[in-house]
Amino acid sequence: MNVKGTVFTTTKATVIEAFGEQRWNSFMAKLAQKDKYFKNNIIMSITLIPLEKIIVFFDELIDECFNGDKIASYVMFGMVGAKFGLSPRGPYGSYLLTKDLKKFVESALPSLWSTYYDAGTVTTKLENNIVHVKINGFPIKHVYFEKLLMGFFKQTLKVFGKKTTATMVRSLTAGDDDIYYQYEIKES
Repeated sequence: MNVKGTVFTTTKATVIEAFGEQRWNSFMAKLAQKDKYFKNNIIMSITLIPLEKIIVFFDELIDECFNGDKIASYVMFGMVGAKFGLSPRGPYGSYLLTKDLKKFVESALPSLWSTYYDAGTVTTKLENNIVHVKINGFPIKHVYFEKLLMGFFKQTLKVFGKKTTATMVRSLTAGDDDIYYQYEIKES
């Protein structure tokens, strides 16, 4: 499984904005010493990054800049990614042209997955005021998926105009083979 470089470039911009370019450059120099992938490759938004490498990148970044708080940091990175990606100037803002919530949930959300990952599947369903998101096909069980994706889909629904409460029904790190979230839509 590969991850589109947009994840990396969005994170880079976020870290530079928060901590400055010098801190980013220092972090990347240390990472390049630990892992040759980050020394020998130029990562652009279209680059397909092996999943194992993006997990190394995020884990090292969270340890370096966010006191090792992987759970809160992965949720935050997911939310930042959705906010940027779906912004009017973001690469996936056109997904918000759909104004029908059911169509957005059941068509746009699975399509968003395939813009970032080249494997795995997402199925979504809107049922009453609950958005069901099921994701499977993971080669690695890691908190990266659970928390980053929870934040991403929660923020995606918020950008669409819906406040939600997220509940994780199934979890990779709990031993399940897939992830299943329910997002309860709150009245605006």
